[in-house]
Amino acid sequence: MPSDLNTNRKLIAGRWVRWNGERAARAYARGLWIPETLADCLRKAAEQTPDRVLLIDGDRRIDCRTLFAQASALAQAMLARAPAGSVVSFMLPNWHEAAVIYLAATLAGMVVNPILPSMRDRELLFILNDVESRLIFVPSALRQQNYVAMMSRVTAQLGSPPEVVVLRGYAGRYTSYESMIQLKDSGKEVPTVNPDAVGMILYTSGTTGRPKGVLHSHNSIHALICQIRAHWLVERGDKFLVPSPIGHIGGSIYAFECPLLLGTTAVLMERWNADDAVKVVETEGCTHMAGATPFLEQMLAAARLAETRLPTLKLFVCGGASVPPSLIRNAAAYFERAVVTRVYGSTEVPITTVGATGRDDATHAADTDGRPGLAEIKLVNHTAAPAGEGEICARGPQMLLGYLHPEDDADAFDSEGYFKAGDLARWVDDSYLVVTGRAKDIIIRNGENISPKEVEDVLVGHPDIAEVAIVGLSDPRTGERACAVIVPRRPPGPDVASLRGFLDSQGMATFKVPEQVVIWDALPKNEAGKVLKHQIRAALVQKS
Repeated sequence: MPSDLNTNRKLIAGRWVRWNGERAARAYARGLWIPETLADCLRKAAEQTPDRVLLIDGDRRIDCRTLFAQASALAQAMLARAPAGSVVSFMLPNWHEAAVIYLAATLAGMVVNPILPSMRDRELLFILNDVESRLIFVPSALRQQNYVAMMSRVTAQLGSPPEVVVLRGYAGRYTSYESMIQLKDSGKEVPTVNPDAVGMILYTSGTTGRPKGVLHSHNSIHALICQIRAHWLVERGDKFLVPSPIGHIGGSIYAFECPLLLGTTAVLMERWNADDAVKVVETEGCTHMAGATPFLEQMLAAARLAETRLPTLKLFVCGGASVPPSLIRNAAAYFERAVVTRVYGSTEVPITTVGATGRDDATHAADTDGRPGLAEIKLVNHTAAPAGEGEICARGPQMLLGYLHPEDDADAFDSEGYFKAGDLARWVDDSYLVVTGRAKDIIIRNGENISPKEVEDVLVGHPDIAEVAIVGLSDPRTGERACAVIVPRRPPGPDVASLRGFLDSQGMATFKVPEQVVIWDALPKNEAGKVLKHQIRAALVQKS
């Protein structure tokens, strides 16, 4: 295999990226990277299948012709304001306009920067300044949040603030989205876009330290879509239900890339509601969905309540948070046609594993996080890993081209170009990965390593527990103690003795039993459903 000795920072379209010529050549030879971008695909689709519906947003249906016309107009408006290579941010829910912005930026040779609409002043100020955004698209208001007022506060603190463009409401002193897409021709020549250039910058959640900008090229995303085509039972005409936020890598590819590259349709949900999701799947005949554990749990409950087995659903991939094997089994048994499987990935190496997507492989689908698709995976020794486990290191044609700031690359990659994921895992049956926890999410008590995820996966089966997160807290006697933060199904919730009895009945070692229980109404999570343990730990330390 190629080493990383010939990997350097290469200047492509004005941005420095990590580059390995040998692996790039191999990606091109396999057709995973191609000499085109999504903009080229949109042009062809508008010519060849102008009436095919790409996006469904409530009552709105956006076909190829309409998307190309609106994206072309917006690209001209963008080029009238900033040169090719500039960063265009958007902070939007799952609205069809986000696809117009995404495609317009691609047509204009600009870099898209999706931002979660749940971000507030502090995070937004950091990102806009760090990425040097030239334009940002925001709603006028959404869920009691006034974005126009927030942008006024944020831009006042920036030396070179981006132009603010407002959608679906009063724009105030800012530019309205409608005025931009009405522009027919700015006279600017649309550039030829290098598919190896950075096309998207996404920021990590920043659970430790400051957020880091993850660089993806047009081709790294293209490889990702090729992987979905190969492994996720996709046929032309399929429909993806997209409740996952488009500010994340997952939501963005299902909404923006798959419709054009796979011939699918994206059905957008502005806000997750399981009852509504069940109705949409039935009404629209949705075939695919991806989401974190709460999405699957709630959708299964809603489908049972509605007495439907969702016969059009072919695949549900579940990841982004701890996924109980029992949930996968229950959902697979109930949904009469669907394959339900766990997957694993990150913003840096999206869809590192593709799950186990055969109806006859229910065991691997439930008990593992699946097998690798395009990514090469190795497990390396780590001080937090018990025997038989290691830290996940992955590389592949869908991986990041590095971080926005080169200094962030220093500890992120090994000498062979593998990205060090910071998660621990073990292999099952040689080719299936089981993620066992975070490298830093290990509790060391009396010299014994405890994986919180291992204990959490068992405790979710406790009849009195709806959700649980286990964190390590400093303890003068044992070094650390394990604290279980529990959302109970009914008050008052279980105590330590109850947990001990349940875990003992499941055959778990006594030293893994939490010695402290705290009852909360809810666990803090990000938009992808991942429990934010750093917030839990900080809150517990503050109260102690």
